Amino acid sequence: MKTTTTVLKHSACLFALLLIVGCVRYHPKPVSASRTLDDFETRALDAPELREYFRTRPEAGSWPPLVWDLKNLTLVALYYHPDLDVARAQWGVAEAGRITAGERPNPTVGVLMGYNMTTPLSEVSPWIPEAALDIPIETAGKRGYRISQARHLSEAARLNILSVAWEVRNRLRQSLLDLYAARESEILLALQRDIQTESVRLLEAQLAVGEASPYDVTQARIALNNAQLAALDASQQTVQARIRLAGALGVPGKALDGLSLSFDGLSAITADLPGPEIRRRALTNRTDILGGLSEYEAAQSALRLEIARQFPDLNLGPNYQFDQTDNKWTLGLSLILPLLNRNKGPIAEAEARRAEVAARFLALQAKVIGDLDAAVAACRSAVEKARTADEILAGLTKQEAAAKARYEFGEISKLELLGLRMELASGASARLAALVKAQQAIGELENVLQSPLDINEGVLETPRQAAGPVKERKDE
Repeated sequence: MKTTTTVLKHSACLFALLLIVGCVRYHPKPVSASRTLDDFETRALDAPELREYFRTRPEAGSWPPLVWDLKNLTLVALYYHPDLDVARAQWGVAEAGRITAGERPNPTVGVLMGYNMTTPLSEVSPWIPEAALDIPIETAGKRGYRISQARHLSEAARLNILSVAWEVRNRLRQSLLDLYAARESEILLALQRDIQTESVRLLEAQLAVGEASPYDVTQARIALNNAQLAALDASQQTVQARIRLAGALGVPGKALDGLSLSFDGLSAITADLPGPEIRRRALTNRTDILGGLSEYEAAQSALRLEIARQFPDLNLGPNYQFDQTDNKWTLGLSLILPLLNRNKGPIAEAEARRAEVAARFLALQAKVIGDLDAAVAACRSAVEKARTADEILAGLTKQEAAAKARYEFGEISKLELLGLRMELASGASARLAALVKAQQAIGELENVLQSPLDINEGVLETPRQAAGPVKERKDE
């Protein structure tokens, strides 16, 4: 009896020790508003961590970049932008779900102690120790279906990282385009202000000698005042555009101080518009389309799991009893009888969820088709308008050059030359507005395609190439 009790005690201690060793410990990781603010304020485009990230990207050039164009700025946004941190964290949750799905149910151990009241104490011990073990056994492939569901959900979360990356890139491109438009507009409006200032000076001189009417001078002064206000407004828009660009990168505004920005690819229409094959590319390669397919496969696995739950799991129950010097072993087998509940409710819910996911996928596909057709039409129209504006500006440039030659020969007055220069500046502003609208349309088309029209950009991988535009950023 003493030997058996000692063995049981040692076994219990060893079992408890194994449980303690295999447990995961809690590691606190507090979040402080002041600390995260300090971290954000210290972000810079010359940070060593960003340099190391650039070195891991094959499409990145030398460090530091000679100019910060859309490609290099996109890499910065992929590293810093908090939206991608959220998407990566969601993928981490989905990946942890795969671990949960693959875990097997734990066995249950029970210890009992009996006492025989009728046993003479002088003969044997009245105590009857007993140990029981319950081992659950899953049937019908339930664990495999759980793993399959979790795997597809993880794939959908991974693809969502790329979807968020495209949203970040789209906002970055638009912010960079806004800054380009604001800078160019500021230059053109300053030029118009200077021309209008010179016109007012000439008209006032003519008014003094009676060669101009007060009405003409008044109209010129009104135009000058409007030009001055417009120039000030353009200057403020440039400041606001820089702030929005910093926000699109996920860095403070001061990180852009002294930065040499490049607007290559935005200052002219260089990319060719895609052909008819873009419809199939968009409908087969968009990350939200592929993510929708993964969610549907997850719904399929969830339905299979609920169907498999119609079949009860088994419980294997070996039992040992030390009954007053007698060693007794028993082996039991139990299961839940599916008499009153055949899991029909959860099966119906899983079928309905599968139908819902399929309907959402078809709706998404139809929306992409509509967005694509609209984006292509808008892009073609805007590009054609921008090219027409280029032709008009080229004609105005020739007229201004001819007028300058005529002025030098004394054939026209300085006011007439200034009028043509004002017309040229207005034409340049109209050309800039048409170019910006065309670039916005191109950006919207790229966002629908989730693919840049310029094949040399290549910062964001296709869904089949990458596990998401991940960054390995050290915790601060």
